[in-house]
Amino acid sequence: MTPALKNRLTFGPMMLAGLWCVLEIDRGIELKTRGWVVAPGGNYGLAGVGIFLLLMLLLPLATQEMATLLAKEKVRPYRGIAGTGSGLLTLHAFLTQFGWFQQISTSVLAFVLVLVMILAAARRAWGKNSQEAITHMAGTVLAMLYLGGLAWFLMALRVKHSSRPGGFQGSTAAIFMILLVVKFADIGAFFFGSKFGKHKLIAWLSPKKSWEGLAAGIVTAAIVGWICQMIWPKELASLNMVKALLLGGVIGFVGQVGDLLESLIKRDAEVKDSGQLIPGFGGLLDIIDSPLLAAPVAYLLFSWT
Repeated sequence: MTPALKNRLTFGPMMLAGLWCVLEIDRGIELKTRGWVVAPGGNYGLAGVGIFLLLMLLLPLATQEMATLLAKEKVRPYRGIAGTGSGLLTLHAFLTQFGWFQQISTSVLAFVLVLVMILAAARRAWGKNSQEAITHMAGTVLAMLYLGGLAWFLMALRVKHSSRPGGFQGSTAAIFMILLVVKFADIGAFFFGSKFGKHKLIAWLSPKKSWEGLAAGIVTAAIVGWICQMIWPKELASLNMVKALLLGGVIGFVGQVGDLLESLIKRDAEVKDSGQLIPGFGGLLDIIDSPLLAAPVAYLLFSWT
């Protein structure tokens, strides 16, 4: 067993256990505040507090790593502005659970996007320097959308309430299911691909990934999705066995694409990992890249169930 694999097997379960504790606190707050949130379809508890606080902790760190990667190609986002924009997008998603906010949510979202661009331009103009203004502005918006934009879907999925009977209701089980599906897709792809992988997926981008590993990862993700549906039948009541299998497989596939997307960024920046925060995993971006990219697809699929 290599040291990197040993670290993954050590720190991986520890991170999952920590996340589970956060989600349990989140669920507990929702239960104790039932009736606080008035929205179309009924009255609900305050959802997503734990996830919101966790994202507020992680997004600034991820912004630092993202900015470091972009700086390798002379694209230097304003880290404070990008981090603030990501936080505002996450706050926006958190507030969408309230009926009063839903009436103005589209306008507020547009305002946040434009505000970040204007702040980046103003920050450059403040120093009386027009050189590289475009790259600073573009890098700031890119960092915000890559992190805060994708985190928006994860947060919005947690607080989502369907007004139609039998429709999807956001829950901590749905969030944990997404993370389990994505991570077990990685595990299935890694172990099966390492042993049976013969055909390279994209050799120039990620030499260790194979088509066989990708297929195994998708199958593993589908099975994990089905298991989650059986473990939390009440929380995932909008899913049946077939839907859970399909949803798990699709999310697992998208998670693999997310991993390839970050590999593209890291290869362009000529680095192996986005950081050295967690032994065996690398940086924070190396951990959250797949779940973040899977979040928009999961939000769409759950909205259809």
